Amino acid sequence: MVEWITSPGLTDYEDAVQKMEARAEAIARGEADECIWLLEHPPLYTAGTSANPADLTDPDRFPVYPSKRGGQYTYHGPGQRVIYIMLDLNKRGRDIRAFVKSLEHWVIATLDQFNVTGEIRDGRVGVWVQRDDKPLTAAGEKPEDKIAAIGIRLRKWVSFHGISINVEPDLEHFTGIVPCGITQHGVTSLVDLGLPVTMDDLDVALKRTFPDSFPNP
Repeated sequence: MVEWITSPGLTDYEDAVQKMEARAEAIARGEADECIWLLEHPPLYTAGTSANPADLTDPDRFPVYPSKRGGQYTYHGPGQRVIYIMLDLNKRGRDIRAFVKSLEHWVIATLDQFNVTGEIRDGRVGVWVQRDDKPLTAAGEKPEDKIAAIGIRLRKWVSFHGISINVEPDLEHFTGIVPCGITQHGVTSLVDLGLPVTMDDLDVALKRTFPDSFPNP
């Protein structure tokens, strides 16, 4: 059984990490159900285990938190759905690559509920959308913007951290970092794409598409 928790308002980052890690430990001990936690954070930057300090271009703008997740710098803030994923891979197969592919599939299937085509790119973490509404790049290619970030950590084969999907964040806030170390592409959101999607709409879509990506073990 997977418990779904939705926190209203803005959740303090350090408090969230503490609760998430405690829940993951309890799952590993067999004392708690798996959990999907939906929340929003106040504006902040997190530095994953591969973060390059040079990619923090405005260090005084928002609080910066080191994170145990994989990846580089990421922004979190109001209007962005953060999804902390605490699943037991002891029961779901100890295959990290397959797990990440399931996360990607879940995001892509969720975006498809709004007729948005999310795509994966080799060498680029997260989920991307082509921008047919923007001019071609200098190389004559369609521009691509990132709409979702993925950063996961495993401990005792239980996952924590997870995914963030941009619903309607202030996209200008991403300019204080080089998101995920990638300079040649931008960032977008569902609302930026012209879709009147609310956080509740996204949550419904996440719950609807979850079972296909993560069947009961």
